[in-house]
Amino acid sequence: MSSAVDSQKISSEFSVNMYDHDPGATTAIVTSPDGGTTLRTVDMSLWSRFFAMAMVTVPATGALTKLEIIAAAAATMASPEVIKDSGTLVADAVEDRARLECTAEEIAQIARTSGKRLRYAAARLTMSNAGGEAVVTYILGGGRYIGEDKTPDTVIA
Repeated sequence: MSSAVDSQKISSEFSVNMYDHDPGATTAIVTSPDGGTTLRTVDMSLWSRFFAMAMVTVPATGALTKLEIIAAAAATMASPEVIKDSGTLVADAVEDRARLECTAEEIAQIARTSGKRLRYAAARLTMSNAGGEAVVTYILGGGRYIGEDKTPDTVIA
């Protein structure tokens, strides 16, 4: 028999979301299920830590060659600044993965240096084959507002 207790230990402290990444290109694309049309971004004014992990699901030929965390003034991610860069990767098999993390302080430092108001962050992936795909997980910690259910448990359209 399963527990009837509704635990809120992890989901009240972190937001954890998984996204399909199907870039359809060999250029750097923000996490997106549709080639960059629908961007998966986070508002860093609400969080102090951002963790991104990408796992190859369709390697095609070459697959994941770079993972970056970028930040921009708007959720459209226009004119972003690179916060973290994995360097060259050779993630060319199913379940190969890469991860990066940063803090809001790191984003603020890059904002001061660049003269931009950086508020939104995202993972940006480069695949060496337009047919390559990945699953990207975002974990956000240090939420500005304490509460329950920071991680959605329902289907998100």
